[in-house]
Amino acid sequence: MSLISRYLEANGIPTVVVGTARDIVEHCGVARFLFVDFPLGSPCGEPGAVGQQREVFQMALDLLAEAEVPRTTREAGLTWSKGED
Repeated sequence: MSLISRYLEANGIPTVVVGTARDIVEHCGVARFLFVDFPLGSPCGEPGAVGQQREVFQMALDLLAEAEVPRTTREAGLTWSKGED
């Protein structure tokens, strides 16, 4: 996803990457990154948690509108309901 994002940005299409693998995404150098500290494969929220998923999506849209410099990372600050195990 990160490489596709960089390609789209280079061609004038703004992007936000929502992801869980912070080190990998930041290494790729995407323009805007919303880090969600959830298990891999679940960056947009828990299954069936529509309110949480909408919140993540809104954070991504806000980042798109508010980021002022390239390679901006914002932490979502959400926690997975089942903890870190």
